[in-house]
Amino acid sequence: MTMPAVQAIPADYLGITPYLIVDDAAAAIAYYSKAFGAVETLRIAAPDGRIGHAEMRIRGQPLMLASPSPECQAQSPTQLGGSPVGLMLYVDDVDATFAQAVELGATARGPVDNQFYGDRTGSLVDPFGHTWHIASRIEALSETELHARAKTAGWE
Repeated sequence: MTMPAVQAIPADYLGITPYLIVDDAAAAIAYYSKAFGAVETLRIAAPDGRIGHAEMRIRGQPLMLASPSPECQAQSPTQLGGSPVGLMLYVDDVDATFAQAVELGATARGPVDNQFYGDRTGSLVDPFGHTWHIASRIEALSETELHARAKTAGWE
């Protein structure tokens, strides 16, 4: 029997796909659904209740997650004492999305504010230890304008 041809890169996974390890994957799925409008598309649960793999979509983009797994050397931010990685999520209403995420259990790292690069942004840490930068684009800047503002802000 001949196997059908398979695309090495699945059609709906064209870029980088974040893969989060979270202490309570079922709770994380519920949280991301409520806070960010994520839609669960796949869940593989182990007999012991851990989630070995789950997939969600936020604004059509993939997000994968799983429970910690010693077998796979996968540890959560709480097991590691934090994470240096942040996730950037553009939304239509940054203030409303940010407030909702905090109301559902995230910790704000500061207020939502207008940034020199043309975004209104707020950063938070979700209940599972992952940092999210929630933003709405409020200005369209040319590269020249962006560099000028970066210099004024002390970044160049």
